[in-house]
Amino acid sequence: MAAHKFVKLVQYCHLLGIYGGIRLTQGRFGSRSEQILDWNQGNGIMVIHATPGHVKFELDIQKEHTNRLNILHGGTIASMVDLGGSLAVASKGLFATGVSTDLNVTYINSGGKIGDTIRAEANCDKFGKMLAYTSITFYNGKDQLVARGSHTKYVALAWKDENNIVDELSPR
Repeated sequence: MAAHKFVKLVQYCHLLGIYGGIRLTQGRFGSRSEQILDWNQGNGIMVIHATPGHVKFELDIQKEHTNRLNILHGGTIASMVDLGGSLAVASKGLFATGVSTDLNVTYINSGGKIGDTIRAEANCDKFGKMLAYTSITFYNGKDQLVARGSHTKYVALAWKDENNIVDELSPR
């Protein structure tokens, strides 16, 4: 993706209003040169890659993300499904990402404990005039599938926002 499109995408992901303070950096993974969006304001979430319709992000698990067994709480994963679906829709260029109509999570393995990192990949599977369908997969530090989620969003009103950049992010 062209650099200006990535920066525009980053700006729109930020405008979801979920977290403040964006910092773009380079080279998070050693020699791989990749632009990173860091929302790390004490919540531990970081977007590590974004292209239209696809967003990778991760969470550094902290005490507030765990249950009484000190492992990642299922509610944290459910919240990440909500966030991931919204990021996937925003990455397609919608300024507002609509409202949730359905959210589902299937838990498969432990997500980890305090100090571990859970990785997520969110995809916008179908992007229509009324609804957007997203899927999110989660992996733990052992590269085991932790959970799968789906998130459906009603986007009809979001299409009317003058700040959308859907056309700018569409392949030509």
